[in-house]
Amino acid sequence: MANTIPRMTVPYSIGAMAKAAGVPTTTVRYYERRGLLTPDGRSRAKYRVYGEASLERLRFIRSAQATGFTLEDIAALLTLLDEGAGERCRSEVSAMLAGRLADVEMRLADLTRVREVLREAAATCRASNGPCPVLAKLTVKKSANRA
Repeated sequence: MANTIPRMTVPYSIGAMAKAAGVPTTTVRYYERRGLLTPDGRSRAKYRVYGEASLERLRFIRSAQATGFTLEDIAALLTLLDEGAGERCRSEVSAMLAGRLADVEMRLADLTRVREVLREAAATCRASNGPCPVLAKLTVKKSANRA
């Protein structure tokens, strides 16, 4: 029967698989809607069931997300993983990694600038008397030309 549980080492319900991966069941359903994950079958009661391979795939998705890959990137990575694309795989993954690294470097530079601005503002705040200079600087005053 097409709708029955396929042979797998350990059948997981959606809740059991989510728990094993440390995610809520809504996350598993979301990944299914995005096409990143599919149930391995259905129980007689028509509940989703998953095997070890699905759990590994779910963990892969979470790990890739933790590394900063977008869900679109992860879909491409899963396609490469499913195809076992060899040399093409290495070059595409390498390009994706280079893109992610460039994004991280840019965000790191932005955060470094923000840190310096905050440090300067904190020093100004500690050194001042009277009204807070930081609040005064952040306050936008309407000009006479604006209504």
